[in-house]
Amino acid sequence: MHLQELFLVVAVLLPQCLRALRYSQGTGDENCETLKSEIHLIKEEFDELGRMQRTCNADVIVNKCEGLCNSQVQPSVITPTGFLKECYCCRENFLKEKVFTLTHCYDADGTRLTSPEKATMDIRLREPTECKCFKCGDFTR
Repeated sequence: MHLQELFLVVAVLLPQCLRALRYSQGTGDENCETLKSEIHLIKEEFDELGRMQRTCNADVIVNKCEGLCNSQVQPSVITPTGFLKECYCCRENFLKEKVFTLTHCYDADGTRLTSPEKATMDIRLREPTECKCFKCGDFTR
């Protein structure tokens, strides 16, 4: 390889390597965070014959992961497609089980239930307590 060609290869690859290094150190403009979100939950309860006994609902606040993660595509002579793709997604790092109480319960006819044992329903959901950037498609954790 001639010196001029070597210089061209270094000039092209060096900025990409520096961007990759900056990314791998977790710096840059990543913005993956845990945010509060209001959702409407509905849960139906059925008897052993499959008939609906009651339906309960409520608006609750849950955590969600949202934000941007740095990803990149760069030319590569060693990959079949000719490009090396590094995609990162904002996902949950840790989940915690939380109990929510649904406070609006109705029977199958739509009548509001008022008896203490039927007027509310507790449900368990797992919600994120911490979010961060992970390689897309990496479900090994």
